[in-house]
Amino acid sequence: MAKKNKEQKKITKKLLNKYRLVILNEDTFEERISFKLNRLNVFVMVTITSIVLVAGTTFLIAFTPLREYIPGYSSTSLNLRATQLVATTDSLESRIMINQEYYKSIKKVLTGDVKTVEFDIDSAIQSQKINPQEIDLKPSEQDIKLREEVSKEDRYSLFESEKSSLDFSLFPPVKGNITSEYNATEKHYGVDVAVLKDTPVKAASSGTVIFAEWTAETGHVIILKHGNNLLTVYKHNASLTKQQGEQVKAGEVIATAGSTGELSTGPHLHFELWRDGYPTDPSNFIDFEQ
Repeated sequence: MAKKNKEQKKITKKLLNKYRLVILNEDTFEERISFKLNRLNVFVMVTITSIVLVAGTTFLIAFTPLREYIPGYSSTSLNLRATQLVATTDSLESRIMINQEYYKSIKKVLTGDVKTVEFDIDSAIQSQKINPQEIDLKPSEQDIKLREEVSKEDRYSLFESEKSSLDFSLFPPVKGNITSEYNATEKHYGVDVAVLKDTPVKAASSGTVIFAEWTAETGHVIILKHGNNLLTVYKHNASLTKQQGEQVKAGEVIATAGSTGELSTGPHLHFELWRDGYPTDPSNFIDFEQ
């Protein structure tokens, strides 16, 4: 124990021994600066200085733009541009997918590749087993109150005029005799109207030209997109007067009738009407007779 105490006293004495650090002028040996130090002070000062340097360096790297000059760290502007590019790429991919689905639907219109809608026979039979007399169709008190509130709100609705603007009638693109009627089983999804060559073909309703090109089978084809997911198709034209992207009004001339394409047998207009991606008999909505 005595030896240990003596060793500890020696270590303490060495740490607390005072030294003098003097800075002299080499030519005149004039004393410029002097410091009284001991080993403990020097150790403490070196430790504090090291901690301050490490903390300052960490702060500069973490919270200042100086870290951009260190290899392996990317700049803030580069990260921002990368984030913007990722968001733009994602939106472009979504837009491309939407356009691809849209182009597929147009391709179906041009080629007539339409699948028939299949109904579930079991569900139809099950619905026939339901007795309507057993169903309670009386409205509840909450339903009556809700209907009264809605009727009061709709009485002064600002959208009544807009609802009426959605209703529109179809204009006959040409006048003539129907030589071939609509027949979905034979994939004839329109009507053929016999007309003289170069007869003006008019838009059935206001809309936008989404396709105006030449096809080998149907000649000059123009497709218009209208409201309510409605498409009108005009085939075998001699020439087109409108281009893709143009806006047209109902009754405006968009083409001249002819007999172009491999499937044409004479001057006529092949007219199709599509709703929500499915063909519809145009003669149910338009009177083509002269």
